[in-house]
Amino acid sequence: MKAVVRRLLWIAPLTVALALVATAHAQPVAASAGSADAGSGSAVAAGSGSADAGSGSAVAAGSGSAAPAAAAKGPIGPAWYDVEANKPVEEYGTFWMPKAVNAEADDSDMMFYAVLALSVFFFVAIAALVVYFTWKYRHRPGHKSEPSPSHHDVLEITWTVIPTIIVVFLFYYGWRSYIRVVTPPTSAVEINVVARQWGWTFTHSNGVQDSDLHVPVKTPVRLVMTSQDVLHSFYIPVMRIKQDIIPRRYTYAWFYAETPGTYRLNCAEYCGTDHSQMGCTKKADNGECIGRRAVVVVEPDHGKTYKDYLDDKLAETSNMPPAELGAKMYEKKGCNACHTVDGSDRVGPTWKVAGEWGKPFKLSDGSSAPMDENYIRESILTPNAKARDGFGGKLGQMPSFEGQLKDKELAGLIAYIKSLKQ
Repeated sequence: MKAVVRRLLWIAPLTVALALVATAHAQPVAASAGSADAGSGSAVAAGSGSADAGSGSAVAAGSGSAAPAAAAKGPIGPAWYDVEANKPVEEYGTFWMPKAVNAEADDSDMMFYAVLALSVFFFVAIAALVVYFTWKYRHRPGHKSEPSPSHHDVLEITWTVIPTIIVVFLFYYGWRSYIRVVTPPTSAVEINVVARQWGWTFTHSNGVQDSDLHVPVKTPVRLVMTSQDVLHSFYIPVMRIKQDIIPRRYTYAWFYAETPGTYRLNCAEYCGTDHSQMGCTKKADNGECIGRRAVVVVEPDHGKTYKDYLDDKLAETSNMPPAELGAKMYEKKGCNACHTVDGSDRVGPTWKVAGEWGKPFKLSDGSSAPMDENYIRESILTPNAKARDGFGGKLGQMPSFEGQLKDKELAGLIAYIKSLKQ
């Protein structure tokens, strides 16, 4: 019986190690980023010297004679970078986590598997010894209990020295990995991040803003992050980075993406009702997200690159009609989380002001104000100044967009709301 038990004690750790290795090489499983996948029939304009077009906007492509032809065919499909963002997210990997695409993630992954293997090994070994000793020294008729030893130098030194070596090893490699993760290279591309209920705003070096994070491949990227309202947590599983975002202060994170693709972006800190829907592109009347969530798009270093994204995105917003730009801002800035455009109220009042434009309406304090451009501008920049009747109890829920919108974007939102009055 003793020989059998000894064999079990040797076989258990070996079995666990083989299971972990097999799991690490498990077959990949793909996950969808939501219900809004890019349709195969959507047209994406591309060509030498051409400027891509945004959703529904027509931007001249190629030579001047190409513009009428494009207009005759009707609206072009989504811009190429929106098509990339609409792709299903890539989550190939193991049972434990998706495959890392950050060059700095290897150390943290190694530490994870090392701690996991040690934990499983010692759990199995200790549990097996407990079972064995319980069986071996069980009470039996005719057997007298043996006195317990009060001191054993070899055993005490063993269980002190070995755990100490293991802990020092884990501390050294953990500290070394931590220093690398919090120290970005001086040549990193810097992107500003603003989190809010319930969406993201990413501002690039040329002023381009987006609700999805587009980054270059094989280039260090540094994120400078702050929150507009409550505590959020920026988490990209494939990059192995997670950083709290705190109101009224800045926090930082960086990564070096090695593989182009579309990856999941999460808020890992509960931030309110729609926490799980951060960056939702489309919502149903009941507030349920029926589009996709915000994503991270790593642009390749050939074909359409990160530089093309910056140039084309800037050209798109520069050439877009005001009302169309406002419609885009309605989704990109997360306005759709609280306001509808179909006449039904959600968290805030609907933007469909049919028959009310230019007329006075009642405010929550009993006074009245005209529904015009000045009121819309004030409500966006100073949302707590005047609340519509019935929404006084929700003052303070909408953050101010002062400094978050360019003048052209603000004018676009006003033009979009005016277009809904018909």
